[in-house]
Amino acid sequence: MRNANNFEHEIISLEQSLSRYAYSLTLDSDDAKDLVQETYYKALNNQDKFDSSTNLKAWLYTIMKNTFINDYRRRVKKQAIFSKDVQEFVINSKPTQTNPESDFNFKELTGLVNSLEPEFRIPFQMHDSGFKYQEIADELGLHLGTVKSRIHFSRQKLIEKLKH
Repeated sequence: MRNANNFEHEIISLEQSLSRYAYSLTLDSDDAKDLVQETYYKALNNQDKFDSSTNLKAWLYTIMKNTFINDYRRRVKKQAIFSKDVQEFVINSKPTQTNPESDFNFKELTGLVNSLEPEFRIPFQMHDSGFKYQEIADELGLHLGTVKSRIHFSRQKLIEKLKH
């Protein structure tokens, strides 16, 4: 059983990993810092709901992803226009073991994904993050067939870009 001090110490020890994941979602260092702080806040407020037999890092990632998604939903409801300030669902997280080559490959791949139009990029990144087709359709208010088509076309576009 974790006590409050151990819990705080454990979540703080994951800051670097959480920061990388937050940046992969937001693509903005200030927004990523805000997202990490919001995740810490929610984790501390919901510490009693944490099951100590589960993975703390996965629990925090889930809180972060849900916080990010909820923020995205609020922006969509306000009829936000997609811009550089509204970044959605990038590849799950940066590889844990990096070297110059893998770091370059990750940045290149992330850049290619981010170059997709939002209507293709968002469903693709959500699917890559583990969402099922129906979940994506429900989240984005699209038909299931539209989601499948957009993910398929996203893959085709990325394959074409990688060939060049």
